[in-house]
Amino acid sequence: MPHDIGYVNNAGALAHYNMLERIGEKAEDAGWEILRYDTVPANRELILKGTGYTGAEEIFVGFRTYQDASADYYNLCAAAFIGYVPGNTFDTQPGAMLSGIPAHNNRIDYWLTINPQRIALAMKVGTPVYESAYVGKCLPYGKPGQFPLPLIAAGMLNGTTATRFSDTTHDMPYRGNRTNMRLRNNAGAWLQPYCWPYGNAVMAALRDTHDARVLIPVELHDNSGDMFGTLDGVYSINGFNNAVENVIVEGGVTYVVVQAVYRTGFADYYALRMDE
Repeated sequence: MPHDIGYVNNAGALAHYNMLERIGEKAEDAGWEILRYDTVPANRELILKGTGYTGAEEIFVGFRTYQDASADYYNLCAAAFIGYVPGNTFDTQPGAMLSGIPAHNNRIDYWLTINPQRIALAMKVGTPVYESAYVGKCLPYGKPGQFPLPLIAAGMLNGTTATRFSDTTHDMPYRGNRTNMRLRNNAGAWLQPYCWPYGNAVMAALRDTHDARVLIPVELHDNSGDMFGTLDGVYSINGFNNAVENVIVEGGVTYVVVQAVYRTGFADYYALRMDE
């Protein structure tokens, strides 16, 4: 269950194209099946199938590019699906939920972590700012028969909007109740779950103690008593005495600190587990 930390640039192709290729390579190395990798159109497409921790599941996710040279944006789109139809376009795959991720045509530094049920990504682009995505399953609070496919589609934008990385309104998905963070329920609806502890001023103010960091699992709920589950490998972490790209090792596990775009407030960070 690997992770990869590195960068892509515009050698041979624009950087966001090379980032798409890198995601596909690393996902395949981690056991995901590539169902589609189409580099012919300007909007290149990657669709993947994972089998989950049981090895018998069907988890469909995808990434594609979209760009406009005149508007100077070169973005990725993160997506989750409930199935795969070879004849369908990327955007019309069954149950498709899409969220854009501002990227770049030049160098992209990235932190990519993959396990059998989800793919999580952070990128440093532009000025720089930090962009994030998570597609695949969360860890549900329920048995497989009760909540068999708790799909997450999380990026930075509501759909594939024409948004450059320099935009000051977009934000990380993990604050919850946002259009760029969706959870599919058993009824087939894509919910906008709340994310605890974000939004809780007391929990957000937890500081480090003797240089020990508090890593709090991000829990998904509906703000009325129903808990859905926990994100797999994404943790709230405080910004006091902390900085983006810091590396934390707890119990032999490595975490990288990521910030929300350009923001540096104490509640503007999360820690991303680097799967082994």
